[in-house]
Amino acid sequence: MKILSFKVNEEVKFGPKVKKQEAVWDVQAIQQELNVLPSLVPTIIEGIAQGFDFVEKMRKLVEAAEQSDNPEQFKHEFSAIEWLSPIPRTPKNVMCVGRNYYEHAEEMGGAEALENVMLFTKSPTAITADGADVSAHADLTAQLDYEGELAIVIGKQGKAIPKNLAYDYVFGYTIGNDITARDLQTKHKQFFLGKSLEGTCPLGPYLVTKDEIPNPHNLTIVTKVNDEIRQNGSTKDMMHKVEDLVSFISQHVTLEPGDVILTGTPAGVGKGMKPPTFLQAGDVVKVSIEDIGTLVNRIK
Repeated sequence: MKILSFKVNEEVKFGPKVKKQEAVWDVQAIQQELNVLPSLVPTIIEGIAQGFDFVEKMRKLVEAAEQSDNPEQFKHEFSAIEWLSPIPRTPKNVMCVGRNYYEHAEEMGGAEALENVMLFTKSPTAITADGADVSAHADLTAQLDYEGELAIVIGKQGKAIPKNLAYDYVFGYTIGNDITARDLQTKHKQFFLGKSLEGTCPLGPYLVTKDEIPNPHNLTIVTKVNDEIRQNGSTKDMMHKVEDLVSFISQHVTLEPGDVILTGTPAGVGKGMKPPTFLQAGDVVKVSIEDIGTLVNRIK
């Protein structure tokens, strides 16, 4: 199932994409109008914590709407909604993996494979949605860069998770763009500030449940800036796989429903170009991942 968060008539909602249509089902309206039980929880994070019971509830609501006299009253065209990040706010900082693709590590000056996972975080206040404008933050940085990434969304609480059980704790996947102020990274000699400027963690457009992506290690990742291909990689080249990351992080931090793990970016970032080429106001960045969709943001 492809799930999105959105706002309509100033009300924040979530629901599944209508199959073969550019529209979303208003599952809250379906439940209220058709009185389908059991009732949905009020937020998507609470829903994710219910695992696939949450998905099944939404499927039943969609079936009820399809069998009603007027299914169209329960749909919102994409043109009529304001897109929100599928995870509007994570329980803690967004967790990010650095140098998880060999060629990207090489372009960043560290060609050796990393035996241990390089982990850093972005503030949850950096999260923004598909279609949102992202500030160039010209008063703070002259080196704003893009990083298209597969994002893992955790579905249930876990600590010290064994690798062979890691997927039991994954709810699904979305797309992330780990926008980074490279000069702030250098200036402060750490990642947090350079990774956490407002709007520099676009997520979306959908949260895709894991049953629709049985192999997360065979997905193409393409990042375009103004329709020029900058990154063209595959998740098969990740050094540390999804199960490695979930298990490793959970040895140190308790994972919770709604936590997001950005799994690293393939080669082709602006800093790695010759000469380095950074984002400017007016640039449009598109990150596409097979089986998920395309995340689009304009630098303003």
